[in-house]
Amino acid sequence: MNQVFRYLSSIWFWGEMFLVSAIMFPFFCLLYLLTVCIDKRLFLMHKFTCLWSFIVLKINPLWRIKVIGKNKINPREAYLMVSNHQSGADIFVLFLMGSHFKWVAKKSLFYFPIIGWTMALNHYIALERGKGSSMRKMMENAARKLEAGSSVMIFPEGTRSDNGNLQPFKSGAFHLALENQRPILPVAIKGTSRAIQKGGFLINKNHDIRALVLDPIPYEHISGMDSKQVTRMVHDLIQKALAE
Repeated sequence: MNQVFRYLSSIWFWGEMFLVSAIMFPFFCLLYLLTVCIDKRLFLMHKFTCLWSFIVLKINPLWRIKVIGKNKINPREAYLMVSNHQSGADIFVLFLMGSHFKWVAKKSLFYFPIIGWTMALNHYIALERGKGSSMRKMMENAARKLEAGSSVMIFPEGTRSDNGNLQPFKSGAFHLALENQRPILPVAIKGTSRAIQKGGFLINKNHDIRALVLDPIPYEHISGMDSKQVTRMVHDLIQKALAE
């Protein structure tokens, strides 16, 4: 019975997500056309995307999600945002922070019908894994977004965790913060590894998903460090938050 429930609830979740996405997509396109010339950061587009995530999660009765520490985010600041990555549910959860940022995401996701097209309309940042030229292009694009006043969100583990445990961080994100003299905003996510397992279709009932916004790290606190030192420091901060 439990397995049947999981199948039915999974069909419901993915079905309602695609239905909501399809209904909202024409409005995304219209909003883009109306604002792209006057809203260079596409602030309203991102806010509308946050609304999309809120609706998708609100219709899903299986997860109870709480974002803690949103008051720590300065809306006038352009952060290098980093979070651990447990499952595909992380993306929905991080949108609930409500702050303005540009995702760094796999290039292949941008070709995904409707959802990927919406990512492209938001001018999120594509990255082709394992390709040096794509990494350089991503870093340049991210630097331009930061300079324009948009925060940039990166999963420094590079890919989702297989078991929910925190993986080693890659240093590219922290090099970006140092090069552009930007503060770092760490976020620790708990519970999403049980909500959707990596590579799986089935979702699980989970009432304890939390996103913890940690204290921002001013650039002045890391200006004398190299990227590897900053990487270890932020990894330890998120590891400690997950253990508490």
